[in-house]
Amino acid sequence: MTARKTPFYTWHLDLKGKMVDFAGWVLPVQYDGIVEEVRRVRESAGIFDVSHMGEILVEGKGAAGFLQKMLTNDVAGLKEGQIKYSPVCYPDGGTVDDILVYCFHGEKYLLVVNAVNTEKDFAWLGKHCPDDVTLRDLSKETAQIALQGPNSLEIMLALAEKRVASLRYYHFLPEVAVAGIRCLVSRTGYTGEDGFEIYCSWQEAKEVWGELWSAGRENGLGLVPAGLGARDILRLEAGMPLYGHELSEKISPLYAGLGRYVSFDKSIDFIGREALLKQKEEGLRFKLCGLVMAERGIAREGYTVRSGGADIGWVSSGSWSPTLDAAVALAFLSPGYAAAGTRVEVVIRGREYGAEVVKLPFYRREKQWNGRYRKG
Repeated sequence: MTARKTPFYTWHLDLKGKMVDFAGWVLPVQYDGIVEEVRRVRESAGIFDVSHMGEILVEGKGAAGFLQKMLTNDVAGLKEGQIKYSPVCYPDGGTVDDILVYCFHGEKYLLVVNAVNTEKDFAWLGKHCPDDVTLRDLSKETAQIALQGPNSLEIMLALAEKRVASLRYYHFLPEVAVAGIRCLVSRTGYTGEDGFEIYCSWQEAKEVWGELWSAGRENGLGLVPAGLGARDILRLEAGMPLYGHELSEKISPLYAGLGRYVSFDKSIDFIGREALLKQKEEGLRFKLCGLVMAERGIAREGYTVRSGGADIGWVSSGSWSPTLDAAVALAFLSPGYAAAGTRVEVVIRGREYGAEVVKLPFYRREKQWNGRYRKG
């Protein structure tokens, strides 16, 4: 099967993007360098092509009740223009996906899903969809741009209606002009920075990108293109899970530290509730933790974590963090080793390297982390 190209494919080539196949899409993993892209997003702004993400429209009189059944989080109180994050689970508690829910009103919602799971999610939702609800996969007609970093608002205000400045985090405007083109704009992102995600038609997407690029390169705003590599490190620094790493069909939201997004008390029992409640009551065998390497070495996905020679867990994601100037990782550890300050070892190519358990996330904008790391 040939990998699909987004509307911005030629832009990526012009900007010397290194292209890779990701979840069936041709996307840039980097441009001038991953480390520099991470730093520039933290210090100024970065523009990301995230058109590979899936969009599913849920409409009908029963839409709210349907989503209450399908999602672990409680969306009953969602108001027009609000967004919620939620896992979706199988009956055994394993994770189908983790998604964003955009509420237009009580009978219309947009679900933004992970690219690798779009077809699976649509099929899973369709399997449980009642007669008074309709589903539409809008992924092939919807382009998505992420504008992230401290200068993102100033860039947006150069092109968009002024009301975007009043958008609160996890809120959206369903119709707003950006460079004269009708878009959906949300105050969301996957980087731990302030920023926006912009949805528009496939046909008009190149013009929106081009105008954002021009505005971000003027007046010292320092906009840079950023690829998949930078996006992964930025979300890792912010302690955000990635499906297939911190969440999967075998890893429940509770194991991934997402208990605050599992509402056991909502009026409609969601799929997976009984299994997740059993996990909670019996106690979790592993907990998702942050690790900072104390010795030279980078912990990668799948590496074993030990203490006193005994295996106590595994690394789910890991990389060098330009922001912290340290190697960091997310790891699932036995509860007895999950407290911040615990010393452990990561096995790298047969040798044990020291690491320390730290409180997540590693980085938060405008706050200092763990008492010793760089301010955001």
